[in-house]
Amino acid sequence: MSVNLLLGLQWGDEGKGKIVDVLTQSYDIIARFQGGPNAGHTLEFEGIKHVLHTIPSGIFHPKAVNLIGNGVVIDPVIFKKELENLAPYNIDFTSKLLISKKAHLILPTHRLLDAASEASKGKAKIGSTLKGIGPTYMDKTGRNGMRVGDVFTKTWKKRYKTLVQKHLRMLEYHDSALEFDISELESIFFEALSILKKCKVVDSENYLHKAQEAGKKILAEGAQGSLLDIDFGTYPYVTSSTTTAAGACTGLGIAPNKINEVFGIFKAYTTRVGSGPFPTELFGEIGKQIAKVGHEFGATTGRARRVGWIDLVSLKYAIRINGVTQLMMMKGDVLSGIKTIKVCTHYKIQKKIIDYFPFDIQSESVKPQYVDIPGWEEDLTGIEEISELPKKFSDYIDFLEKELQVPIKIVSVGPDRKQTIFR
Repeated sequence: MSVNLLLGLQWGDEGKGKIVDVLTQSYDIIARFQGGPNAGHTLEFEGIKHVLHTIPSGIFHPKAVNLIGNGVVIDPVIFKKELENLAPYNIDFTSKLLISKKAHLILPTHRLLDAASEASKGKAKIGSTLKGIGPTYMDKTGRNGMRVGDVFTKTWKKRYKTLVQKHLRMLEYHDSALEFDISELESIFFEALSILKKCKVVDSENYLHKAQEAGKKILAEGAQGSLLDIDFGTYPYVTSSTTTAAGACTGLGIAPNKINEVFGIFKAYTTRVGSGPFPTELFGEIGKQIAKVGHEFGATTGRARRVGWIDLVSLKYAIRINGVTQLMMMKGDVLSGIKTIKVCTHYKIQKKIIDYFPFDIQSESVKPQYVDIPGWEEDLTGIEEISELPKKFSDYIDFLEKELQVPIKIVSVGPDRKQTIFR
């Protein structure tokens, strides 16, 4: 059985959690393939609003198995809090949640290094979530990180102490003013680690291979967005993992020829959290209106998101590098009441008009070229059938679909799983 893949096409926060939740009923396994607790996947259903950071977004469905893949980095402390927050829902984690032995662990000193490194950058900071993600991936590529499977070995505490001592020396190098009690941090960490060790850990690549042989339906779930990819994002204002389709192969051990559909998710406009270039960013009243109506605050950090018009140059770029086969548009309802909607179709760099995503998109050098699209007044949040959508909203979808040359199969008109229209 082939694997379907779902990922974000912008700078994250596209609404991946909701769509995974909506689609889970059609899948046997939901597998996270990269990122860590810097993700914030928000689910709303039956009067419940819940944010997941590490645990896959299919956890509320009774039949689906949820797998945290080898490409994910796990903070046991945050993971423990996630489990505690899910306790009222009586979810059987022993049967519904699996963790890859090869997933790397975020240590308390990783978080300290993240904070010290970001502080040392001053105005050049990248907008890190300060969750220790970057330093953990650095240790992974430096070949001295700690994996989940390591904590079941007899020598793991020795390896842990060696790595922590390395981190403390690095903190001295940063000349950090951070105040911390390593003993207290470790006490909390080890308590949380004892909870994680009670979960079912597996050789995830073998588990998924056997699942494919058995004909199981698998949905790979990404975190962050394509424009934050370590290679293809707006470097250096990116995350530390591969957020594109290729990351599903390396983050789960799934061969490229086993991936079938690639679902790409985007907002009807664009947002970004933290620093970095943003050609279509809005600074006036319309931007404030979109941010307010769309509740544009980071699910993980609580930081206000920057808001801008939709950018088809970057969207086409993300579609191409991911091989997207189906599109899903989120938050169309947020644009209701805006008289004229602008769509960026090209960039102007100096005197040259381009339709591709260049090496550098710094705002001072890139000028977005817009097409005006008539807006709609109608409230979309109560609409349940595609035939009920206002014509101007449908025209907006048709315009995007024609420009992107990929079918838009799902349109979201609100945060609840019921506010989802299939086309």
